[in-house]
Amino acid sequence: MSQAYTGGCACGAIRYEISGEPVFMNDCQCRDCQHQSGTGHGSYLTFPRDGVTLEGSATHWDIVADSGNVKTRAFCPLCGSPVYMTFAAMPGVFTVHAASLDDPGRYRPQAVTYAMRGHAWDHLDPAIPVFQKMPG
Repeated sequence: MSQAYTGGCACGAIRYEISGEPVFMNDCQCRDCQHQSGTGHGSYLTFPRDGVTLEGSATHWDIVADSGNVKTRAFCPLCGSPVYMTFAAMPGVFTVHAASLDDPGRYRPQAVTYAMRGHAWDHLDPAIPVFQKMPG
């Protein structure tokens, strides 16, 4: 079994531990991820929900994604750090921000999603697959 993925917010009020490996790691260039990150994309690891343990209370807000599905963003009410996301259409998955990991070096992007919203100045790894929207 692999080492658990651990992380949380900047002040430590929210912590998570996730057993198992991510099912998907991506850089997303949708406008919501740009707004959330303050940059050209967000970087995420998505896991099966079953392996997740959470400590602390996040503040949540919902947004309708480019796909038309509702996603719920969770951030720390104390320090404001974005920590995780859940999706109404996919209740069995749990997505964390790569920068929220205790060891962000474990993040290995497998794809760029929503490249149709990308900016020329946001240079991502040209060796990974690029999808104009979210792959099926």
